[in-house]
Amino acid sequence: MHTIASIATALVGILHIYILYLEMFLWDTPKGRKAFGLSAEFSAASKVLAANQGLYNGFLAAGLLWSVWLGAAGDHTKIFFLLCVLVAGVYGGLTAARKILYAQALPGLIGLLLVLLAMAKG
Repeated sequence: MHTIASIATALVGILHIYILYLEMFLWDTPKGRKAFGLSAEFSAASKVLAANQGLYNGFLAAGLLWSVWLGAAGDHTKIFFLLCVLVAGVYGGLTAARKILYAQALPGLIGLLLVLLAMAKG
């Protein structure tokens, strides 16, 4: 069960590396605008803010991948970073776009539940 929880956590980390890439490097491109449903004007005006947001997603990814690297000793770190992902996803889903609930919060919740289940099974 710990292996499944670690794989899920790593996948959430990889997802956040992809989000970092979209926000930091593709925001003001056709692919970035399509991913986030942006106009060319808005993406150009908010490019710096998006890059900053992407950096924060990179920190989430780093924490998640670090917690996997720690093995079972990183279970509490997994919980912390998965909770951060869940809170960010819920906030984004409520304030920016509902699809963030499914793209970010749901994977974070699944990973969190798997880590908690693995810890309960010992």
